[in-house]
Amino acid sequence: MDAPQPQMKTTSDDQWTTRTLLRWMIDHFESRGIDSPRLVAEMLLASVLECERMRLYMEADRPASQAERDTLRELVTRASKDEPVQYLLSEAWFFGQPFHVDPSVLSPRPSTETLVEHIVHELKGREDLKAPRIADIGTGSGCISTSIALNLAQATLLATDISEPALEMARKNAAKHSVADRIEFGTGSLLQPLVDRGERFDAIGSNPPYIPDHEWDSVEPNVKDYEPHGALRGGTDGLEYVRPLIEGAGEWLVPEGVLAIEIAACQEKEVIAIAKQTGWYDAIEVLKDHEGLPRVLVAKRKA
Repeated sequence: MDAPQPQMKTTSDDQWTTRTLLRWMIDHFESRGIDSPRLVAEMLLASVLECERMRLYMEADRPASQAERDTLRELVTRASKDEPVQYLLSEAWFFGQPFHVDPSVLSPRPSTETLVEHIVHELKGREDLKAPRIADIGTGSGCISTSIALNLAQATLLATDISEPALEMARKNAAKHSVADRIEFGTGSLLQPLVDRGERFDAIGSNPPYIPDHEWDSVEPNVKDYEPHGALRGGTDGLEYVRPLIEGAGEWLVPEGVLAIEIAACQEKEVIAIAKQTGWYDAIEVLKDHEGLPRVLVAKRKA
């Protein structure tokens, strides 16, 4: 059932201040069961007023114009139907930086920051590695490759995806953060762009589709109804893309090269077993994300 049109019941224009608009939105989102209602309300209002979220509280009695209220009502209506606020605003934050997003790419998640943190930490700690070469497989918005480039000043990267719209978004984000000169973009499925180049890397990272079929029905509507299914669904066991990445990446890593792949929490034991069976890796483990869930398989190619 469609969400009802949110109504602004107050009639006097001067009563619609930043304070009252926030309260109205928070109450409405809470009644609709929207996740993080205050944060969503703040993000939408700050966008409409073209200000920082902190300014909402510093100027709480600022009256809103009719045009601002009309724009806000439309955004609230769409958010009430579970449309992700990141798509509404065409922006998502990741690793402390804003990224352009639209429905052609996944909205970046905090859980993926664990993958970036590991690669950056591992390569920064290598005194023998002055200019690391890194591959980001299935780059989507480019949040992984761009964030790594921002945190490893001498690194160069290959960011790949099978989707041309996704690659265009990744290029846009690399340019936004002034790292486009250090990121090459390649089209192809999984490891094929690496095979085509015949090049080995100091690190390979990927956030592939990994939601297993048996978990799909429980996926939240704001994800299932709006984000690209091809970047989410990983087949019967969720390993349709994860498995070949683990099995094939070892060939394209230098000795002691780093592998980091995001996975579903239910796949921890299986991915460790797959990594061990390849014979390529040691130091195999699964790192927990910010919620304490097993989220990123990490391993090193044997020396």
